[in-house]
Amino acid sequence: MLARIAFALTLTLAAATGAAAQEPDLIFKKSTVWRALTPDDKLAVYGIDDPVVEGVACHYTTPERGGIAGTFGVAEEVSDISLACRQVGPVKFKQKFGQGDVVFSERRSLIFKKMQIVRGCDVKRNTLVYMVYSDRPIEGSPKNSTSTVPLMPWGTEVPPKCGEWMNS
Repeated sequence: MLARIAFALTLTLAAATGAAAQEPDLIFKKSTVWRALTPDDKLAVYGIDDPVVEGVACHYTTPERGGIAGTFGVAEEVSDISLACRQVGPVKFKQKFGQGDVVFSERRSLIFKKMQIVRGCDVKRNTLVYMVYSDRPIEGSPKNSTSTVPLMPWGTEVPPKCGEWMNS
């Protein structure tokens, strides 16, 4: 029984590591709450590239706690995260993907909460759909944000059909 649990945890960690292998690029931070002796609370804007879809980039804004807990990395971050994704070049799919596949994942608390950016395909509109949400194993979180990327021609290149790159 313990071997099965250890194996399941290893698979879960491997899957999460693959999605989180990319480090986001910090674009800028803006202070929102001034604190006299400890770091301020901030909003931080990050950029990531879709690891499976070349030519698509996402930017997300997330609050970062300051204070003593934030300084030591033990503050539980709130779930308010905004997301915007855009086509930034010709779109090329590197591999097939499934609806709701994780594009990026990051821990938002010491143990339980994590933020995830997931991708899907609106086949009818040939549009990639990205959603960011924060989850917790027991309670979950209804806070989320969605962004869409209609696949458009880039120069003379005809855009691919996202539905042709989905796992059956």
